[in-house]
Amino acid sequence: MERIEKGNWRKKIHEIIYEADTPAGKLFDVILFVVIFTSIVLVMLESIKSFDAKYHTYINTFEWIITILFTIEYIARLITVKKPLAYVFSFYGIIDLLSTIPKYISLLFGGIHALAALRALRLLRIFRILKLGRYLGASQMLSGALKASRAKISVFLFAVLILCVICGTIMYLVEGEESGFKSIPVSVYWCIVTLTTVGFGDIAPVTPLGQFIAALIMILGYGIIAVPTGIVSAEYSAQSKKDTPEVLPKTHLNSQSCDNCMANDHRDKAEFCYNCGEPLHL
Repeated sequence: MERIEKGNWRKKIHEIIYEADTPAGKLFDVILFVVIFTSIVLVMLESIKSFDAKYHTYINTFEWIITILFTIEYIARLITVKKPLAYVFSFYGIIDLLSTIPKYISLLFGGIHALAALRALRLLRIFRILKLGRYLGASQMLSGALKASRAKISVFLFAVLILCVICGTIMYLVEGEESGFKSIPVSVYWCIVTLTTVGFGDIAPVTPLGQFIAALIMILGYGIIAVPTGIVSAEYSAQSKKDTPEVLPKTHLNSQSCDNCMANDHRDKAEFCYNCGEPLHL
């Protein structure tokens, strides 16, 4: 009887921590989201010297409270799965660890606690709260379109790089060091900044010919921006026309997590894990 109760306790905690389809699990994820967001704001405020000088004690206290809460949560995640190492070396496991240890490391090395900003990565868990898993089918189509267009985009980027080298060299010859174009690499840098319409303004042509060439590069930049968008859009359209039945089942997924192999994205009403066959907690 004691073993059964202990097992039920572990399963209940696992359901709350790893799943978002139950009221308790959804509440846990919402609270976790608020705590993570609060910790990020605290790290940002601490970087403001005037604010930190005035409220350093309060900020430090709240950071330690949040760190302790994350530590308890991390331990709870370890003890509620059958294979703790599977969680430790998983994507979210590594993120959870990196978001917890900076404050402890700061006791030995000052300033390291600023790495707590890595907790922003934990906000990826909001996908479970909002049940965005149902859109995995569309995301797979977009991923397929990007993979299909990578060769064309690579050729396009190589052509743009060559264009920047040529235009940068021309601007170096036209403007010279007096205008800030001190070398060909610096001129190529200016060309990239101008062609991408970023325009930092740290270097600018002063001669009429240089300004004319710069104007042509700026106009050319607007046309170049549309090229990769068109390539990906065309491939995405082609992907949507293909018959992809393997994508369709993923439109009905839940947040059920297997406590044996840590697999996620199970179908609604699934009783067993698709990865290891372990019974799921329904």
